[in-house]
Amino acid sequence: MACMRTGTILIPGTSQLTAKDLLHRLQMSKAKCIITDDVLAPAVDSIESECQFLKFKLLVAEDHKKGWLSFKELIKYAGADHSCVNTKHQDLMSAFFTSGTTGSPKMTEHSYSSHGIGLTVTGRYWLDLTSSDILWNTSDTGWAKSAWSSVLAPWIQGACVFVHHMPRFDARTVLDSLSRYPITTVCSAPTAYRMLVQHDLTSCKFKSLQHCVSAGEPINPEVMGKWKTQTGLDIYEGYGQTETVLVCGTFKGMQIKPGSMGKPSPDYDVQIIDENCNILPPGEEGDIAIKVKPEKPFCLFTGYADDPEKTDSTIRGSFYITGDRGFVDEDGYFWFVGRADDVINSAGYRIGPFEVESALTEHPAVVESAAVSSPDPIRGEVVKAFVVLASDYLSQDPEKLITKLQDHVKKVTAPYKYPRKMEFVQQLPKTVSGKIKRNELRKKEWEKI
Repeated sequence: MACMRTGTILIPGTSQLTAKDLLHRLQMSKAKCIITDDVLAPAVDSIESECQFLKFKLLVAEDHKKGWLSFKELIKYAGADHSCVNTKHQDLMSAFFTSGTTGSPKMTEHSYSSHGIGLTVTGRYWLDLTSSDILWNTSDTGWAKSAWSSVLAPWIQGACVFVHHMPRFDARTVLDSLSRYPITTVCSAPTAYRMLVQHDLTSCKFKSLQHCVSAGEPINPEVMGKWKTQTGLDIYEGYGQTETVLVCGTFKGMQIKPGSMGKPSPDYDVQIIDENCNILPPGEEGDIAIKVKPEKPFCLFTGYADDPEKTDSTIRGSFYITGDRGFVDEDGYFWFVGRADDVINSAGYRIGPFEVESALTEHPAVVESAAVSSPDPIRGEVVKAFVVLASDYLSQDPEKLITKLQDHVKKVTAPYKYPRKMEFVQQLPKTVSGKIKRNELRKKEWEKI
């Protein structure tokens, strides 16, 4: 709020950033000031000499630290006569670094219109907020979703925001909080819901909870089913990017099609197109794209900082290309297939990793999974699944369990999609916003050649 009142461009960052992450962000943004606490202060000090534009370091902590300004001391001098600067709708308001599933994180810039009033539809129709609601969004403050659901959307709707200081996601803490406090709306990533349904939810009494939404990556129909069965509540899926506000969503009152991201937001004209910008018919896979000509939607990002070439690369003809693949059905519902570079082409068959992961998650042995391409001398590439097992299955014979899981996938989805290779792991690599980094797993597989 203070940055908006003073016209200062804010770049939120997660507390999980390393010194290397901070250096990349400070150098790329040319930020003059950094605000943090005593946990990250040493990391900032270690790279400060390489940040020529950094002039001020502001510490939010109880104790003073040499070389740092104290927020606690400075706030004493804050006067009551402050007046807001006059900003224009196209002025830059904030910048978010993408989660970097492919390449280095890009600095995505948003204006006062795109991330300000652009979140009206998100708050009113997808989050379904009113002035009597209390919303808890569990996303990290460094993620653009935090701006969506922890600040701007509820602010526009006059809703109350619930905040819990939880450095690490803890399923039991979340369930206890939903039972203890009058939270009416919860927004969380699919990873969080997958962790929550591992617990017995029938013993939880969510007295006030009425509306549950999910975003960040596709949520498995199996997880949605478990949540519905044990809580009586539906999960409404939403789809957007750091570069956009909500692109598609299952809005309150709509029929829920498990696995679908819903229908386009009124903010956008969303289409499935081919490489020549032809709009594809229902059922045919293509690029998920947003119409930007003749009028660019005001809620779309301004561009990538100091990278006009990268910004221009997102435009094809009259469309902004999201980089995601999908299709639309006869009812106008959109379905996510995968990132353009995540789609697996095996012996001529195009296989979306999410389909494989969803099938695996339906088996009780699987907590989480990630499907990527792996080189094969005959098929060119095949599906390989990295699987996190439930504790009850850790002692089972690995080879026999792999066969069981492969047979399970063949029954749940088309047989050609089953993972011909499988590896059990303790955890999956993820971005700070909880998205599985398939590109990291895929790279390891192809480096084995």
